[in-house]
Amino acid sequence: MNRIVSAISSRLSLRKPQKESLEILAEVIEHFGLNKQNDPQSLQEKLAAVNANFPSVTDFEREFPSLCFALATGVGKTRLMGGFIAYLHMAKGIRNFFVLAPNLTIYEKLIQDFTPNTPKYVFKGLSSFANKQPNIITGDNYEQQALFLEDPLAVNINIFNISKINSEVRSGKSPRIKRLSEYLGQSYYDYLKSLPDLVLLMDESHRYRATAGVKAINELNPILGLELTATPQVESGSKTIPFKNVIYSYPLYKAMEDGYVKEPAVATRENFNPEKLNQEQLERLKLEDGVRVHEETKLELELYARENNEKLVKPFILVVAQDTKHAEDLMNMMESDDFFEGRYKGKVITVHSNQRGEEKDETIKELLALEDPHSKVEIVIHVNMLKEGWDVTNLYTIIPLRAANSKTLVEQSIGRGLRLPYGKRTGVPAVDRLTIIAHDKFQEIIDEANNPNSIIRRGVVIGRDVAQTEKKMVVVESNVEATLIEQLVGENKPVTPEEEKKMELKKSIAEAVVKNIANKQTLYSSKQLKDPSVQQQIIHEVNELYTSSQLSLFEEEPQKIVENMVAKAVELIPDLSIEIPRVILQPTGDISWGYHDFDLDCSVIPKLQPVAENILIEHLRTHQRELLQIKKDVQGTEEQLENYIVFHLMDYPNISYDDHAELLYKLSGQLIGYLRSYLKEEDVKNVVVYNAKRLAQLIYAQMKAYYYEEQTNYEVIVRVGFDTLKSNVVTVDAGEEVRDFRQPITNKSSIRGMCFGGFTKCLYRTQKFESDAERKFAVICESDPFVLKWLKPTQNHIKIYYNQTKTYIPDFIVETNEKMYICEIKATNKIEDDKEVKAKAKAAITWCQHASNHARENGGKEWVYLLIPHDDVDSNKTIKGLEALYRQN
Repeated sequence: MNRIVSAISSRLSLRKPQKESLEILAEVIEHFGLNKQNDPQSLQEKLAAVNANFPSVTDFEREFPSLCFALATGVGKTRLMGGFIAYLHMAKGIRNFFVLAPNLTIYEKLIQDFTPNTPKYVFKGLSSFANKQPNIITGDNYEQQALFLEDPLAVNINIFNISKINSEVRSGKSPRIKRLSEYLGQSYYDYLKSLPDLVLLMDESHRYRATAGVKAINELNPILGLELTATPQVESGSKTIPFKNVIYSYPLYKAMEDGYVKEPAVATRENFNPEKLNQEQLERLKLEDGVRVHEETKLELELYARENNEKLVKPFILVVAQDTKHAEDLMNMMESDDFFEGRYKGKVITVHSNQRGEEKDETIKELLALEDPHSKVEIVIHVNMLKEGWDVTNLYTIIPLRAANSKTLVEQSIGRGLRLPYGKRTGVPAVDRLTIIAHDKFQEIIDEANNPNSIIRRGVVIGRDVAQTEKKMVVVESNVEATLIEQLVGENKPVTPEEEKKMELKKSIAEAVVKNIANKQTLYSSKQLKDPSVQQQIIHEVNELYTSSQLSLFEEEPQKIVENMVAKAVELIPDLSIEIPRVILQPTGDISWGYHDFDLDCSVIPKLQPVAENILIEHLRTHQRELLQIKKDVQGTEEQLENYIVFHLMDYPNISYDDHAELLYKLSGQLIGYLRSYLKEEDVKNVVVYNAKRLAQLIYAQMKAYYYEEQTNYEVIVRVGFDTLKSNVVTVDAGEEVRDFRQPITNKSSIRGMCFGGFTKCLYRTQKFESDAERKFAVICESDPFVLKWLKPTQNHIKIYYNQTKTYIPDFIVETNEKMYICEIKATNKIEDDKEVKAKAKAAITWCQHASNHARENGGKEWVYLLIPHDDVDSNKTIKGLEALYRQN
């Protein structure tokens, strides 16, 4: 590697993408050199020289050689700019540089970073720049600095704000070049134009591509242009036009993987349903939870600084408001006495944008003081998302209250808060995390983040979402038995005939062991397989299949070969199966209908539990989850709790409040009395407030029974034994690739022809889903830390008769550390009104009761049946949380 590049990279502590960019610059210069010969023919020759080695560069897009280095926000574009200047001076003797900033904020930041003895000085560590500091010429001092430009050894760095040049050129008062020369001063402009070694550097170059100002600067005829941006494209109407001169690209997802920026995460409340709150309540809850996350982050940052003798970093919150009035209202509320007891009074500021939504440079300039640990400001309310130039490292929490789609929320939200305050990850999640508070958009943001085209996943290629018109089917098999055999045999590949013979024999023994274990499923439980006498019986039966001469191929004792394999198989089986008891439920008798007097039967109502009011934080890239526990409180409850339930009962079209008010309040009162029988008063309020709609559904279900009731008797047979090691075969569209189950599906109607994988807790490598709600439930199973295993059963796993001839195969079987669950995902409108759904549910509840009895007798787990509405399957849910809402008794 170039010796000078190596030295600069080391002394400036350049990160990998910065170092690679510098190496590319050095290589390019060697191909075409540096000169002012930029006539069309010379420019074409230079382009051909670059394109031959870097095919991504198909056009310089300027009247001089210009190359774009696209580095993600937070990686360090300004430091790289310093590395470019240092290399060009030290290796090629170049002394004159012209740095363009797109606005006042970046302009002043660049001046500060190029000024010696400042915290982020870009040449810190380079002795050649320490011995003779560069001249910094700006739009404010160039007339005075021009007196010192004749020093033949000095490095001259011109820093100008292009937005001023653009505005003057657009004025149209005089020809283009005259306005530019007037802005720079005619003599200084002529001086720059005459320089034989002027290099142009463009920060955030996407902000002023093809503008009048940049076209005017073509007249300076620099020997080289270097563009830096995190967004190497321009928007033209609905089209996105990528740059044609990108020579190096280091996108955001790579920066996240390599740990150069914070991990973006989205937060909501565990098992939270935003539809239960109105807009004002939801906004306040988001603000309060944002402050809770903020206070935890502040504590973690202080602890980290003290324990590691590092500088103190004081975090702040960014709240994105709808408009100026909304921002003022939010400020008044957050500084009031009843918002966290007035703790944020005097700590909130608002930043207004103009009607077009573009930030006023002079206002944003005030925000740069936020990095000072002594700053009192902890909350910034802004009407529009802050963009380039707000280079702070202590933004940790973003609360978007402005209407926006999920793509906009992801891209705009994370862009401003990714920079790491210590320049590297610390290993402390709260210190390394940027949190977006998005209770109402949680699932949408998760889906957008999983979209392969999102900025977090860009670069991932998956199959199509739309099935082919002419469908051809292929079979995909997930064989658990084969998986067990593979693990018993191992992955060592034979390289000699003797080793291949040993491998074949080892596989044969493994198959015999697995087959023998399958024949032992008449035992009352798989736990009996760990009984030494049972294992000895398996060992004996397998040994009888092989001669001593066959087993002598192995170096160890023949007896040990089979013993070790049986022991390993017995250990692996629990991880590869869910033990399902053989409960046979057969309905008997006729179905009869009738009418009777109605009164609420609380014995069939599940014992709903208070919703855990924890803040759930999920990392968008890694799916890692954190829980922030907060004090439970239910504010603003109605004096009469029955009102919450009656309000939802009135939504049913066949219930008239005027005719049924007395009955509605009676039934609601009975239900609340039932809740009080097993809950504390504060928990009763919690359950009623957060589950009012669900409680109304429970009452309505029995109100319908006032007019009719279905009665079915069952004959139950529980046979000794258990089922394990069932294979699973699915058919999918030909050409369909196995998809990551977390990736959202745009064409949901085609989901039945798709095949999904990437599971860690599912017993099968691949699964099919009947609906997107089922896919989302699989995400819950994989994300819930208490879930051990799950599967989508077939008739080989479980069969429940719900009338004399029809069987019911539920959607999911889930095993947690405490219980076994049969889970059904059903369209919300069918749960209460569909007779077949009710019949299946009743049969499943009865099955679970007998399976639980069998489990209690044999040291197993309780079985529970959950009937879950499809529109309440979201990533922030947990199995225990769903049980609290949808357990059927």
